[in-house]
Amino acid sequence: MPEFVPLAESIVDAVLESSPGLATYTGDHRFDDRLPDLSPAATQARLAMLRDATDALAGVDAEALPPEDQVDHAILSALAERGLFELSDVREHEWNPLDHNPGPLLHALMARPFAPAAERLTSLAGRLAAIPDALATARAVLRDVPRIHAETAIGQFAGTAALIRDEVPALLAHEPGLRATVEPASAAALSALTEFDGWLRARVDSGEPGRDPRLGRRLWEARLWHTLDTELPAAEVLSRARANLESVGERLRQAAAELIEGPATDETVRRALDTLGAQHPTDDTIVELARTTMDEATEFVRKHDLVTLLDDPCVIEEMPEFARGVAVAYCDPPGPLETADLPTFYCIAPTPGDWSPERVESFYREYNNHMLRDLTIHEAMPGHFLQLAHSRRFRAATRVRALGWSGPFVEGWAVYTEEAMADLGFGGLPVRLQQLKMQLRMSLNAIIDQLVHCEDLPEHEAMALMTGPGFQEEGEAAGKWRRALLTSTQLSTYFVGYTEVAAIAAARPFGATPKAWHDAMLAHGSPPPRHLRTLLGV
Repeated sequence: MPEFVPLAESIVDAVLESSPGLATYTGDHRFDDRLPDLSPAATQARLAMLRDATDALAGVDAEALPPEDQVDHAILSALAERGLFELSDVREHEWNPLDHNPGPLLHALMARPFAPAAERLTSLAGRLAAIPDALATARAVLRDVPRIHAETAIGQFAGTAALIRDEVPALLAHEPGLRATVEPASAAALSALTEFDGWLRARVDSGEPGRDPRLGRRLWEARLWHTLDTELPAAEVLSRARANLESVGERLRQAAAELIEGPATDETVRRALDTLGAQHPTDDTIVELARTTMDEATEFVRKHDLVTLLDDPCVIEEMPEFARGVAVAYCDPPGPLETADLPTFYCIAPTPGDWSPERVESFYREYNNHMLRDLTIHEAMPGHFLQLAHSRRFRAATRVRALGWSGPFVEGWAVYTEEAMADLGFGGLPVRLQQLKMQLRMSLNAIIDQLVHCEDLPEHEAMALMTGPGFQEEGEAAGKWRRALLTSTQLSTYFVGYTEVAAIAAARPFGATPKAWHDAMLAHGSPPPRHLRTLLGV
């Protein structure tokens, strides 16, 4: 019978080598000069490696392992099984051009000074030089591309080209001796990106819709099972989300009546949200307001002794162009294996330049001053930024949890902290209203995710759900409709993760302070909630 720790470490190494993007994001820089190889031969080799890994892990007597290793064994087994499922069943790299965008992997080498500029530029030259072949592979393997994915990719790949044109020369200014290596690779990469842009535009201009971006029930439910790593069946997720939509809607009506003194009706909610929506930032002020709300939230967490604060740096800035088009904001932390002292990025997307003034106004009525406070809780303090900073401090006998972090735990913690902060009075009634509205959005995310992919929910019905019982602005709802088509199952992680994390928080042992229990919840990396229950003895 194989020993678990050396087996796990060898599997982790094989996974990192076969996925240089994952390696970079986790903070392992051995493969920074490579792009993922999505050719058929490389895909078959990766499938073989993952099959070998699952077979070897099945030969381990997991019950004989200590608790931390038992959890790592389960997480690593799930990671390998999910990889097999994605490559053999979903095969997204064969129809989603976003999977082939090198922009994030270039940006990862430029944005963070994890190594001297010369070392990062040498790796960057390798990745730039690999772009022509990588995009040739993309054109060879992509077929029947959904129109919405092609349109989004055109914008993101243009952002990648702008990144190379604008940012590489700035980095080269520190190491001019590397110009002879980097500049030809940049020129070849830009030429390949121009060619790929033409290829994508031809797909869009042909008028052919491509494949339906909806996965269908069989694939979606299987992916949900892998994404959530929970025993909760899809039907139960839908039922619970609908029940939560009802109960939170009632609480929102009561809070709105308290804010503007009226009957607890939908009309009162709309009037209250209109009042709050009028107090909003602009493209010029949103990033600065996010920085202000970060300071406010940090001071509030400290005052209420909610969870241990860490002094890791957090940089709040505009979302890079190559990453826009899917989400409004994101948190981008250093990898859990990163050894350099690096910042986390909390990024917010301004409105696209081609939006009408009316649509821009709608967007900022949704992301008003009070909603931005709730968003900062979720993305930064004490949500993603603080949770992931705690997670990076976790160490075990294996590196499994550096790879196998759980979306439901990470998103669930962030949503749970929104509620915890509002319950303690952060931002008063205005933030309470926005947090309840976000709870509605979270529930609708799970409902729409499932109905879009499993029951062919039409756009007008999804929009009616979001702008009706969800009280969303039209622009926000339109963006979420796109996201539901561009992604699958990720939108369900918020609701399922929140219900599981909130239940663990509610199981705080008698005598433990909220801070001590929250710290304990964050002390094991970012495992699936069911494993965290085991580790905490809940």
